[in-house]
Amino acid sequence: MAQTIFTHSPTNLWNTHPNSPSNSLRLRFSKIRADEEHPFPPNAMRRKLDSSWMGGFSLGIDLGLSRTGLALSKGFSVRPLKVLELRGQKLEMGLLEIAQKQEVDEFIIGLPISSDGKETPQSNKVRSVAGRIAIRAAERGWRVYLQDEHGTSTDAMNRMINMGLSKSARKESLDAYAAMMVLERYFSESGQGTEMVLPKQLDLQEKLRKGPPSDFF
Repeated sequence: MAQTIFTHSPTNLWNTHPNSPSNSLRLRFSKIRADEEHPFPPNAMRRKLDSSWMGGFSLGIDLGLSRTGLALSKGFSVRPLKVLELRGQKLEMGLLEIAQKQEVDEFIIGLPISSDGKETPQSNKVRSVAGRIAIRAAERGWRVYLQDEHGTSTDAMNRMINMGLSKSARKESLDAYAAMMVLERYFSESGQGTEMVLPKQLDLQEKLRKGPPSDFF
C-alpha cells in the first residue's frame, strides 16, 4: 500500500481564510501518493519519507499577547529555547534574527483552537502575524506553517511539574515549553496536521521552491 503525504487539493489550491491578511494565503493539504510531488513539504514530512534525511531545522512558536515562547528542533532533538517579550514589528524581526542564528528553515506556529475544534478570536490574530512573518521568511526561502496548539499549555505545565521545576521557573518558562509541545505534536503527526501560510507574490513562492541559499547551512 502506497505511503501517503499531504499536499494541495486541485479543487481548492489557494483558499483565503476570511480573516487572513490579504497578502498571504493558506495552503490546505489532502492525501496523495508519496511518489507525487509536494510543492512545499514541511521538514517532519520529509523526514518520515526519508529516515536518513537529517536536514532542516524548525522553530516552534507559541504566540501570546505579551510573551512569545520559542522552541527549537535540530535533527531529532526538540528543546525549549527562550521567551520573547516583544510585540509587532520588533517581534517579527526578532524571530527572523533568531532563525538566522539557529539556521532554521521553517517556522511552526501554534494556532489556538477551541476544545470543540473551532477557531477563536485569538486564531485570527495569530493568522495575521503568521501572514506577515511568512512574507519576510519567504524572502529568505524559509517556510511558515500553522499547527493546532490546543492543550499544549496544559501539556507544557504537566511536563515541567514532572521535571520538578519550581513554581517560579514554570512561570518563566511556560511559553517556551508550550512552543516545544507544538513542535512535538508537529513531529508526532509527521507534519500532516500543518497548514502552510503562503505569500501571494509569485516571486516569493519561487524563492520558497528554491529554499534557503546554498551557503545558508
